[in-house]
Amino acid sequence: MGFETQDVERKVLAILNTLGDSQEAVGSTIIAKRLKGMGIELSERAVRYHLRLMDERGLTRLAGRRDGRIITELGQAELKKAMVTHKVGFALSRIEVLAFRTNIDLDKRTGLVPVNISLFRKEDFNKAMRIMKPIFQAGLCVSDLVAVASEGQSIGDLVVPEGNIALATVCSIVVNGALLKVGVPIDSKFGGILQIRNRNPLRFIEIIHYAGSSLDPTEIFIRANMTSVAKASKDGNGEVLANYREIPAICRPLAEEVAAKLKDAGLGGILLMGNVSEPVCEIPIEINQVGVVLVGGLNPVAAATEAGIISESHAMSTVVDYQALMKIPEVK
Repeated sequence: MGFETQDVERKVLAILNTLGDSQEAVGSTIIAKRLKGMGIELSERAVRYHLRLMDERGLTRLAGRRDGRIITELGQAELKKAMVTHKVGFALSRIEVLAFRTNIDLDKRTGLVPVNISLFRKEDFNKAMRIMKPIFQAGLCVSDLVAVASEGQSIGDLVVPEGNIALATVCSIVVNGALLKVGVPIDSKFGGILQIRNRNPLRFIEIIHYAGSSLDPTEIFIRANMTSVAKASKDGNGEVLANYREIPAICRPLAEEVAAKLKDAGLGGILLMGNVSEPVCEIPIEINQVGVVLVGGLNPVAAATEAGIISESHAMSTVVDYQALMKIPEVK
């Protein structure tokens, strides 16, 4: 791109990525907040400087009040091809950042929890909810606690675009954050498609390692329509979204305590915790480690996609206040 340093290029690509995720013009204030969520500290003034630089190169253009920008076709093309090596492992770094930002107090039931955000067209939302509610009720998600926002409203750092309704579902990273809070190290390995048989997890049939991916595995599997979540909910046999983690064997008792507290707070997530040094869902494990299978938070949205409803999901999107969440039957 002809920029002076790799550091500048990295920041420009991060801004392009932020603009690419938005359907409307975004200003420097929102961009700076979203970059902070990605672990990039950049002031609003610095963001404006980079935006002017990007305008000159045709990557962005002014299209809104004050400093609102949108990404151009040239910017989209640059984003797709530039700095692939910098994008590899992005999903893993995103997990680590959101786990750190998760600070829920499971005793007081206060604090921030990580969420995925899915955008539905207004005319599709009620139909989508009818499809998704049985998935929540079947427990094929992290939690039946959600947040809903209409166009112009905000969920975390996201402003809902015109003509859309946003649904925030609790992300499985809440388990990472809760374990991190009590000092349990957790190694996030991969996201995958988990085969369910007779309502029990059987084996992973597809996996994408976080460390080698520039995209979130969950989004990839949903777009590829590789799930059968509705079937798994109905008759107990199908393929669902899941994630795999490992913890040291010595930490298993403490992890079980955290899992119990999460469940009491309506934040499940842990589908299966294996035995020491034993394979879990046909995944081999190193000695003195315990495999942990987490159910995917976007399984309800995957079921809606299976039914032909178009949505735009941002996995591992942001954090929201636990007390701002509502149970799925309360959603109107």
